[in-house]
Amino acid sequence: MEFQRVCVLGSTGSIGCSTLDVIARHPEKMAVYALTAHRSMQQLAEQVRKYQPAVVVVPTDEAAAEFVQYLGQGVAKPEVRIGSQALVQTASDASVTTVMAAIVGAACLEPVLAAAYAGKRILLANKEALITAGQLFIDAVKTGKAELIPIDSEHSAIYQCLPERIRKDVPAPADQTIRRLLVTASGGPFRTWAPELLSSVTPEQACAHPNWSMGRKISVDSATMVNKGLEVIEAHWLFGMPADQIQVLVHPQSMIHSMVEYVDGSVLAQLGQPDMRTPIAYGLGCAERIQSGVGLLELSTLGRLDFEEPDFQRFPCLKLAFDALRSSQVACITLNAANEVAVEHFLNRKIAYTDIVKIIAESIEKITALPNVVLDSLEAILHIDQRAREQARSLCAVTV
Repeated sequence: MEFQRVCVLGSTGSIGCSTLDVIARHPEKMAVYALTAHRSMQQLAEQVRKYQPAVVVVPTDEAAAEFVQYLGQGVAKPEVRIGSQALVQTASDASVTTVMAAIVGAACLEPVLAAAYAGKRILLANKEALITAGQLFIDAVKTGKAELIPIDSEHSAIYQCLPERIRKDVPAPADQTIRRLLVTASGGPFRTWAPELLSSVTPEQACAHPNWSMGRKISVDSATMVNKGLEVIEAHWLFGMPADQIQVLVHPQSMIHSMVEYVDGSVLAQLGQPDMRTPIAYGLGCAERIQSGVGLLELSTLGRLDFEEPDFQRFPCLKLAFDALRSSQVACITLNAANEVAVEHFLNRKIAYTDIVKIIAESIEKITALPNVVLDSLEAILHIDQRAREQARSLCAVTV
């Protein structure tokens, strides 16, 4: 494996911090070249003192001044680049071999596309690249002959269960030896609730995940299982599988991260601690197993592993995601955008929990009816994303 110089897009988030932890364990194999952050300038300065990157990227001149102030004296100052185009420049920098794409949201689209066209090894932890930019991103990876390794635990699990010939070709065409991809889901806090009780769900209840401590938005996405629907869309693009060959299984213990079923009846599963350093280490190791810092998985303490089919009455957002994948990329873009708007309104107590699916469904209906939509550029994709958000906001405003 060649020595890697890593650009971490979104270094102060949880994925970015875990990536830096893994890199620090392998100084003979990899080093940090660039770090980027949007808000946490103090944390960025602390990371620079510890990991000594050559480059940092911040959003504004004010942020740059704040970063320099926090960095203080007696520390080698990296080159400070400013603005969104600096992200693009850095992700495609000739000195970079590997890009960890961990910026949340659409802000990651342009730099990750640039990394793809520049032929980088891309460790993908950003969902928008596939859910909203789908074919455009896949084409960029193929044109630039980039290497794409998924980092989300579910997609990393599938990737690890694939034959080497397919891993080398991700994004892969559908393979005739694979019968199904089995994507596991915890089921969230409402796994056993009767559907008729969900209208009274509060933000506090939706954010009380039984297994994980997560941010409020992703906690709600887990409760509605829209997050699993988005992962199904990502799996389609990564592994070339149609919707009918991707199945979601509710697995409350969250120890099996996903599975691949082959035509001979074999099912390969990836198990592990719920620690993102495992898929990050697999990505940084380029499918070579390297130390991640993750502890032992004591199988004897698990007791049992349960699986069940998801109930679409309890989780209608999951059904919407499958329908969107079967429909069009416009529907997938709208699903993601409208969900973000609806969840924000729910967390602010402006709509009910059960209104989330209604707003997503009606937004998809309205936006997919727009005439002459051609998603042949990033600008066109972002335009539809914005239209979907505006549509969802207008629906939230009239929801009682």
